[in-house]
Amino acid sequence: MTRKPATYADLEALPPNLVGEIVNGELYATPPLATRQASAAMHLAGELHNPFGRGRGGPGGWLFLFKPELHLGQDVLVPDIAGWRRERMPKVPDVVGIQMAPDWLCEVLSPSTSRLDRVRKLPIYAREGVKHVWLVDPLQRTLEVFRLEGGHYLLLGTYEEAETVHAEPFEALPLELKVLWEDVE
Repeated sequence: MTRKPATYADLEALPPNLVGEIVNGELYATPPLATRQASAAMHLAGELHNPFGRGRGGPGGWLFLFKPELHLGQDVLVPDIAGWRRERMPKVPDVVGIQMAPDWLCEVLSPSTSRLDRVRKLPIYAREGVKHVWLVDPLQRTLEVFRLEGGHYLLLGTYEEAETVHAEPFEALPLELKVLWEDVE
């Protein structure tokens, strides 16, 4: 029996407490970020926003969104944080789903989403030309940094705990990883 591909109507029918995505024609419904994941995402967004989004103490030139709905071909994906260079997207569009792939994005991993983020979504991000992907795992206290090369992601480095990193595409910022997990036990 062939399963009918998920539609946007399937996403709209989900309860409001779930994050819905359509990945390779399948509907995925996951709970919102747990507290550790939400805290790490907030801290990371804060660390990047002033120097890169606003240009305060950094080069500026970026537009960031938290949990944007991306319409990439037939797929509807919701990364935790996404960034576009302002020369590509000068202002936030007034749309439900953004069709322009970001230049950078971050997925904050949890036990319930790690496989989906790594196995199903990464190839779609590569197909759409997302140049940089970060995977943050608050439980393991790690940051994995990937760059798109030849249609596949190259792991540039895995960093952990309290390391200070200069990670692409934000290498101008010395990012102290301990900031991402300082509020959680």
